[in-house]
Amino acid sequence: MIISRKEMARAKVEKLRNGYSAFAETKEVAEMIKKQALSLNIDFEEEVTELGSWFTPIKP
Repeated sequence: MIISRKEMARAKVEKLRNGYSAFAETKEVAEMIKKQALSLNIDFEEEVTELGSWFTPIKP
C-alpha cells in the first residue's frame, strides 16, 4: 500500500488541530506540516531530533 506524504502531513496537522502531538519521520513531511499548520494559524512548537521532528500544539 502506498501512502501519500501529503495525505500523511494532512492527517498529522489534524492531530495538531485536535490538541495532540504529531511526529514526522522525514524533513519533507515536516515541512508540509509546518506549511499547513501556519496557513491554518495553528500555534505549535517543533523539536527536531535525529529520528525526525515532534510537533506539539501550543494551547492558548
